Amino acid sequence: MENQEIFNYLKQFLTEERLQKIEKLSAESSDFVLPVMEDVYQFRNAAAIIRSVEACGFHKVVAMEARNVFDPNLTVTKGAENWVEVEKMAHTLESLQEIRTRGYKLVAVSPEKNAKMLPDFQIKESVALIFGTEWKGVSDNFLNFCDETLAIPMYGFTQSFNVSVAAAICCYDLKQKLEKSGIHHQLSEEKRLELMIKWAVNSIPSGELILEKFLHSN
Repeated sequence: MENQEIFNYLKQFLTEERLQKIEKLSAESSDFVLPVMEDVYQFRNAAAIIRSVEACGFHKVVAMEARNVFDPNLTVTKGAENWVEVEKMAHTLESLQEIRTRGYKLVAVSPEKNAKMLPDFQIKESVALIFGTEWKGVSDNFLNFCDETLAIPMYGFTQSFNVSVAAAICCYDLKQKLEKSGIHHQLSEEKRLELMIKWAVNSIPSGELILEKFLHSN
């Protein structure tokens, strides 16, 4: 069954206001920037990252888990978890390589290795932004594996931002640059339809049951 047919069916359960919002925001959504989190352990940080990523129009993050489960605090996300896909992957170099094979340049957000400052960073291709753990930052093996490093300028005694703040700053900056660049960074039509289906299901009471019943009856 075609995704367009599925979405056309789900539309009847949406208010006109929600339908218009889904269509508008999905057209502006992008996976050109993919935030990748290294084993975040504070659930408030996980939630803040989800909220910031969604607010910038990027609707997917990768959570690499080792010791900790990526579990956002729903009181902090303000519902953003309904609109952002979280792909969980093992905290390994193999996972990073998988992301690279999807067409992403691996950029570690860290001041090491002659990092380029964020204001000077020009986005010309899809990038996966690698954010480290709260205390240690990006791990050494990830730093060595990444294609480039990116740093946020600091102007005080404190020499680093909280990981959720760093994610917000980077996503917002790169979103602005993409908007001005003329680069086509929006989702393909197929990915957009998949996203609209997800958002429609999450907008409808018992949406998953309604979708499942429709799929089984056709």
